[in-house]
Amino acid sequence: MRIDKFIWAVRLFKTRTFASKGCDDEKVKLNGAFVKPSKAVAEGNEIAVKVNPIWRTFKIVEIPKSRVGAKLVAQHVVETTPPTDLVLLEQMQLQHHQNKVLGIKGRPTKKVRRDLDKLTE
Repeated sequence: MRIDKFIWAVRLFKTRTFASKGCDDEKVKLNGAFVKPSKAVAEGNEIAVKVNPIWRTFKIVEIPKSRVGAKLVAQHVVETTPPTDLVLLEQMQLQHHQNKVLGIKGRPTKKVRRDLDKLTE
């Protein structure tokens, strides 16, 4: 099975188009090397998917025939990401959520920066 179809089938990407684009943008590794979307996968291979700021790693247990339900994903892949990386990912997601609640969207605008400079003076 193609890697883009596999990572879509085990719900690592929302759509197959996103899975192909992720492969093209070097956000997917197979056995430690960046791959094209058409690369074939086999049982026992290791897949890494970039989720900022970490690489989530998975070991292929079984190849599905088509897209599987969320409850059945564990039969096909096993996550091997270190627990410290998962904690870091959770902290970053919590920080982004808190920033969103506070209305912080990213880099400050010129006006906001000027207001911040006035406060610090």
